[in-house]
Order: sequence, then structure tokens, then C-alpha cells
Amino acid sequence: MALLDSTNAVLLPPSPDAVVDSLRELISSAYLNHDTTSIHIRAGALFARLKALNRSANSAARTHKQTTADARHEMDQTYLGLQNLLYEKRHLEREIEKCRQFASTYQDIPLYGPEEYMERAPEEMRTEEILNNEHSLMLNRLSFELQERQRLDRIQKESLRQKEELLKESKAKVAVMDNVKTQIDSLMKKKVGDLVQSPAAAEPMATS
Repeated sequence: MALLDSTNAVLLPPSPDAVVDSLRELISSAYLNHDTTSIHIRAGALFARLKALNRSANSAARTHKQTTADARHEMDQTYLGLQNLLYEKRHLEREIEKCRQFASTYQDIPLYGPEEYMERAPEEMRTEEILNNEHSLMLNRLSFELQERQRLDRIQKESLRQKEELLKESKAKVAVMDNVKTQIDSLMKKKVGDLVQSPAAAEPMATS
């Protein structure tokens, strides 16, 4: 009866012990009075059985060897895969550490404080979900800071535009005033000139 190797699930050939015991029995004193021919026939059958068991044992050994080699190869592949995963894990850990130590520009940007942010930011930028997530909160604070700076920049540009318009109006008014002053000065000079000439013109009329 074939045996089953529970370790590798390989069928093993029957044990030759029973055949060997039968051969030993043939040469024992119990068979001294038996017919030689029948003993030879019996011995030949037992030897044939023993050779068959030997062939089965060799075949089982080869099968077991191949199974062991396949299992070793699979184990080597698994070990190699594990080493690759460990290498990738260490690589990712190093990259994560680099990211943690990376000094980003946003760290130097002056932001609204938490209280000011809660007062000024719109509701959709300070929901409970956002406030409970440090990463999302920082992204929204940066976004709000950008919106505020853009709004203040628009106000500043509008103020500069209005200032330029007022300067232009002021310059225009000053130009008008200078023109009016020039005209007044010109009229005044002309009037004075007329007054100076009037007595000189009156003297010939008096002598005549």
C-alpha cells in the first residue's frame, strides 16, 4: 500500500520490508524440505516485486526532489518579493522624512491667525470637516489668504487709479487757475499802461 507524505503531499511507494522478510523466510529452516523449483519461483516473484518497489522508490524520490525544488523556488521568489517590499518601504519612509523636513515657502507667509480666520473666512472654508483636518485647514487658510491679498490688491489699484485721476484734475485746475491769473495780469498791465498814457495825451489838448 502506498504511503502519503503529509509534508509535500507526495505518494510514497510501499515499504519493501514485507518482501525482504518473505525472502529471508525462504532461506530459513522452515523451507528446507520444500521443493526447490517452487522456492525459486517464489524467490523470483519476490525479487521482481522488490525491483518494482525500487523503481517506485526512485520515481517517488525524483518526484519528491522536484517538488522540493519547486517549493524552494517559490520560497526564494517569495523572499525576493519580501525584500523588494522592504526596500520600497524604506525608500518611501526616506521620502516621507524628506517631505517632513522640506521647508516650503508657505511657512514664511504671514497668515491670518485662527481667530481672525474664523471671523473673516466664508462658511464653506471653515466647515467642521475642514477644521478637523490639519492639511485641509492649512490649504483653506492659504486659499483665503490669497483671496484676501487679491482683494486688497484690487482695492490698492483702484485707490491708485482714483489718486491719479484726482492728480490729473488738480493739475488741470491749477493750469486753468494759472491761465486765468496770466490773463488777469495781462489785463492789469494793459489797464495801467492806458492810465499812464492818458495824461500825456491830455497835455497837448490843454496848451492849444
